[in-house]
Amino acid sequence: MRRTERLFQIIQILRSNRSPITGRELADELEISISTLYRDMAELHAQRIPITGEAGVGYVLDDGYDMPPLMLTADELEAAALGAAWVASEADPSLARAARDLVSKLSEAIPKELRPIVLDASSKAIQTRSTVAERFDGALLRHAIRERYRLQLTYADRDRSVTDRIVWPLLIAYLDRTRYLIGWCETRQDYRHFKTDRVRELKVLGEKYPGRRAALIKGWEEATARRMPS
Repeated sequence: MRRTERLFQIIQILRSNRSPITGRELADELEISISTLYRDMAELHAQRIPITGEAGVGYVLDDGYDMPPLMLTADELEAAALGAAWVASEADPSLARAARDLVSKLSEAIPKELRPIVLDASSKAIQTRSTVAERFDGALLRHAIRERYRLQLTYADRDRSVTDRIVWPLLIAYLDRTRYLIGWCETRQDYRHFKTDRVRELKVLGEKYPGRRAALIKGWEEATARRMPS
């Protein structure tokens, strides 16, 4: 977990606990050392996050701290709600939960007069068939994408031939209710699109791939453009 994600997670844990939580409990939940937690707390205090800590008692987030007010128009808010609803119906379970949490936080953070727009938007994301069944944890894949970890895939192609691949994961794409993992395939020495429901097994390897992710995505976009009919 990156430090920025961990700092946010500390705030989330404290927000969900009305009673003080000890440093050891926080460190255990985050799977970090107590010294790392103390450094994180110092950073949060430097950012003026209102966390109160007392030796022998624990940490507590002051009442009233939450997301800053959102200056959104009704159309912008409905677009956000519709997007979250689409993700909740199309994405893997962990991302779908995050989308539902986003709608809840939007409802809490915006003025009362705009809340019905989130809860009852005029546009709807309609699910017409069951979502894609995947054999791996989508959160694990997204972590590998963000942190540039190489993957080992066991993959079945359209002819059901199964191969093992080493892949540099770049992004997840959605097309016609199908999810694709887009990455650089070491085995084929080229960019490849892998249907996520054809991935038999996914393993995150311990080492990161070379190069910048942004540069590789640009290379994929250029390669895709060259293959498009003129």
